Amino acid sequence: MRVPVRHSLVTRLLVTSVLIAIAATTATAWLATTTATRAINQERGRSLTDDKGVYDMLVEYAATHEDWSAAASLIHERAAALDRRITLTTPDRRLIAESGGGPALDAARPSATVDPLDLDLTLTGGTDRIDPRVVGPYGFTTAERKELRVVAREQRDCVLKQGLDARIEQEPGGRPRVVVSGPDQQAVDRVSLGCQSKLTGYVSASGRRALAELSLAVGTCLKLDDPEQLHVTAAGTMFVAPTDGREPVAVAEEALLTIDSEGKAARNCLDRERRAQLQPYVAPPALLFVTDPRTGADRTTFTLSRDNIVRIVTVTGAVLLATILITVLVGRRLVRPLRALTDAADRQTPVAVTARDEIGHLARALRDSAQRRDRAEAQRRAMVSDVAHELRTPLTNIRSWLEAAQDDLAPTDAQLLNLLHEEAMLLQHVIDDLGDLAAADAGTLRVHREPLRVRETLAHVVDSHRGTAQSSGVTLVTDVVGEPVVDADPVRLRQIVGNLVSNAIRHTPAGGTVTVGAHGATVTVADTGVGISEENLPKVFDRFWRADESRSRSTGGSGLGLSIVRKLVEAHGGTVTVASTPGAGTVFTVVLRVPEKD
Repeated sequence: MRVPVRHSLVTRLLVTSVLIAIAATTATAWLATTTATRAINQERGRSLTDDKGVYDMLVEYAATHEDWSAAASLIHERAAALDRRITLTTPDRRLIAESGGGPALDAARPSATVDPLDLDLTLTGGTDRIDPRVVGPYGFTTAERKELRVVAREQRDCVLKQGLDARIEQEPGGRPRVVVSGPDQQAVDRVSLGCQSKLTGYVSASGRRALAELSLAVGTCLKLDDPEQLHVTAAGTMFVAPTDGREPVAVAEEALLTIDSEGKAARNCLDRERRAQLQPYVAPPALLFVTDPRTGADRTTFTLSRDNIVRIVTVTGAVLLATILITVLVGRRLVRPLRALTDAADRQTPVAVTARDEIGHLARALRDSAQRRDRAEAQRRAMVSDVAHELRTPLTNIRSWLEAAQDDLAPTDAQLLNLLHEEAMLLQHVIDDLGDLAAADAGTLRVHREPLRVRETLAHVVDSHRGTAQSSGVTLVTDVVGEPVVDADPVRLRQIVGNLVSNAIRHTPAGGTVTVGAHGATVTVADTGVGISEENLPKVFDRFWRADESRSRSTGGSGLGLSIVRKLVEAHGGTVTVASTPGAGTVFTVVLRVPEKD
């Protein structure tokens, strides 16, 4: 019996294996991806931190120096601390300074461009591209710095008197700045405004000249009618000349909107002119390379950290444990029916069948096999009992007559010999029948088939049984249509028909009729006897079965004739059936093969 694919044990095992493989692969891929990503990000973060530190150091140097002549010592010191190779070149990759030798950097990608007038915002994180440490012509002299510190202290003291905290901080250009702090922002703003000093709008003497030059350059860039109307602070904020007493910063936005509604053109001109004005005071732009000192690669390889190793071991162990657990659960589920079958087989008890896979079919096969075994065992026991019974009776009779003759209780005459001969013939008949059945069961029963005329065979059988029929008061007739020919063994066919005829005569009362007929490949034996009940019809071909258990062997036969008939017919490749009506008679029908035409 073929198992549907969806119920097949192979399908279930395949699906389970695929699901386990998918889960394990997914978990492994997730683990590898997340671990590698985390390690790469960590390494990238460390590399970016290193690059940013080197970049900030060199930008600070470039903002306060006019060339790179003194940068070598800084590069060597930082390279030794980071265990990295730091190289500084011109934009056309001519060497400026290097921490150590190594592979050529022709194909390497620069980490950044060091230019304090055009900062890399991805590294600085700010919004202003000009480094505030570039002072240029806007620096303060020693006397101006001293004056500003005095003003800063006065502003700080003013804030402290108002009950708020204040401290002085130094801006990159040297300008001091008072930082006010307090619990209330409104109070901070109010005190800051009340203690405001000239620190914000103070410009050095050199700065004023530079502002005038910058204002003129920006005005020319914007093509104004009167470029000198503009002034610019050192921080780069544009404003008109303060003719109304206000601080320059307060009117900066107004000036931008007056010149340019969006401020883009003014801002572009201002940035360009500021870079041009500050360029002589800073080191020229340079390419920065931060690479591996051994390979020269611009990206270092990463190694798994202790946390990542623990993470890999943990997830791998969890995946392995889950795989083992799922496999055990599925395996137990699949093995459970097999264990039930094994226990049922050991106890020789029926097993309940619910599965529709191969195990279910195996369970049904074992159940059917057990049932057939039980039936075979019951038949064997019954047969042994029947054989013992059939052999015991004639042997007992022979023994009784012989003992009687030995004790002179019975004369040893011809009558005694005839009785003993009849019992011996009965034993021989039973033994021969058992031999035929044993050969049929073992598959060694041989038939020699040949084209055979049925009419002649039936006439021979009827003639041999006519005397028995007459002594029983039964009329024996034949009814053959045409000249049928079958493919059969002559001896075995006579045995088949003979057993059926003798059985019919035995079960037909005096005055009845037994008809032996043939039509084509079908042979029938019909009687007008007592018939067989419907519930007993399936048993007529069983060994040692008799319709009337109380009948003796002399009238009931050995009980093997019909069993032998069925075996012989099956050996010919034919079929034998029975139909009966109680009180009306029984018909046995044998269908054989016809000879094949050449």
